[in-house]
Amino acid sequence: MGKILAIDYGEKRIGLAVTDDMKMIAFGLTTVNTPEIFTYLSDYIPRENVDVIVVGEPKQMDNTASESEVHITPFLVKLAERFPTIPIKRHDERFTSKMAFQTMLDSGLKKKQRKNKALIDEISATIILQSYLSLP
Repeated sequence: MGKILAIDYGEKRIGLAVTDDMKMIAFGLTTVNTPEIFTYLSDYIPRENVDVIVVGEPKQMDNTASESEVHITPFLVKLAERFPTIPIKRHDERFTSKMAFQTMLDSGLKKKQRKNKALIDEISATIILQSYLSLP
């Protein structure tokens, strides 16, 4: 049984999260600099037996695509070319950055730690994945 990998795409950094083998729980994995993502994924995906990739879908409040979608679309094309046998799903990522920051507050992280944007990206990917897992 494979895992599900979630991607919170950003122009500078990409947050990653992954499920356990039973696809029940989402765990923060890491944050990778965007230019290095395909090197990382080419190693990680076959080694960890990823069988689904979930990519965050940024939307406006009126449900239309966010401006950042223009940067995500070319990434999705390249992702599909690199991993043609792995289904790529999209999942609404509205408010995940705010939820990630609130999670950091709730966990008692100090102000300096809360400024760590890489950690926010990783937590955002985890929230995207956990939300995807709770779909019926």
